[in-house]
Amino acid sequence: MVKVTSNQWLLQILVCLFIFLKTESTSEEGILSGINIIEGAVAKGAVCLDGSPPAYQFDAGFGEGLQNWLIHIQGGGWCNSIEDCRTRMYNRFGSSKMMKSSDYNFTGILSNKQELNPNFYNWNRVAMRYCDGSSFTGDVEEVDPATNLHFRGARIFNVIIEELLSKGMKFASNALLSGSSAGGLASILHCDKFREIFPESTRVKCFSDAGYFAHVKDLSGGYKFEEYFDQVVTLHGSLKNLYPECTSKLKPSLCFYPQFSMPYVKTPIFILQTIYDTFQVQNILATPQADPMGLFTKCKEDINLCSSPQIQRLRAFLVVRDGSSRGWFVNSCFTHGQAESQTKWLGYRSWKLRHKSVGDWFYDRSIVRISDRQNLLPHYCIN
Repeated sequence: MVKVTSNQWLLQILVCLFIFLKTESTSEEGILSGINIIEGAVAKGAVCLDGSPPAYQFDAGFGEGLQNWLIHIQGGGWCNSIEDCRTRMYNRFGSSKMMKSSDYNFTGILSNKQELNPNFYNWNRVAMRYCDGSSFTGDVEEVDPATNLHFRGARIFNVIIEELLSKGMKFASNALLSGSSAGGLASILHCDKFREIFPESTRVKCFSDAGYFAHVKDLSGGYKFEEYFDQVVTLHGSLKNLYPECTSKLKPSLCFYPQFSMPYVKTPIFILQTIYDTFQVQNILATPQADPMGLFTKCKEDINLCSSPQIQRLRAFLVVRDGSSRGWFVNSCFTHGQAESQTKWLGYRSWKLRHKSVGDWFYDRSIVRISDRQNLLPHYCIN
């Protein structure tokens, strides 16, 4: 029997740790794709909040994926007031002048490595950069010279799509509109519009990662986040770009919610979501206003500190509605967004089913409706 000294044991641990961290670093680096600024969009009024032209990043497909296109919409929240939107004018979420290619790496669903992104690695992959604060729904013609704010998100979406069509997307065999967080919401709200630009022969579907923002009561029993969405929709003039079948029955801000708009989406759509979405827990369910006593303060920052009653309260937070063309993967991870991060998309054994589910659903290999029933307790999903 070989004896291992404490120093040898420590050395082995350090070597393993180095290999693990090196693997993590490599997998999350991804590829850097240069930013494409659409200067001609300014003449069409398709501009970021500060009036600068919109932008996207592109990595060309190859091999069998040459005629396939994945358009991924970046997330970044929303702005609901003049003051909030003016703040964005000075960062990359409101101005293309502030964007850098290093801001957004092509990892996860955008990776070009087969072992890290088996279903979409060789597609034409596009990152639609987010700079309007309305999930690409805004369209207000007037610009107040006092603020110089432009609410033109819907025009940005249109002009980027037009640019991509001219670059060959109109010949696509397969096309997927995806997005994460606010971009995931945009992929739902623009899904049918995206379908309409292609011939019937093209397989077109949509994928929303962490974009299913729930219309639920917060801890105080109110719908405070509904007020927030109402301000966003009103400020940006989003009404005309929401599903009219929904807005004819409900007020516009409700149609900004997936649970009210998705019944009117005709195009097949896949929802990747967690029951314990950190953004929604912190910004919808347990805000400081809804939890003035701070009973959820520790819980919403560290899921391991939640009591059993708090876990039960969180578990009832999200419901994804059925639909014949729907696919979904709803898990119990305590996170927000799973498709853009390589470690979450295909970095650990516990995550590998996510990318496979989306691929099987897209190519009609199987009906995918998975709920993480085997692990109802929230967890960090890191092994």
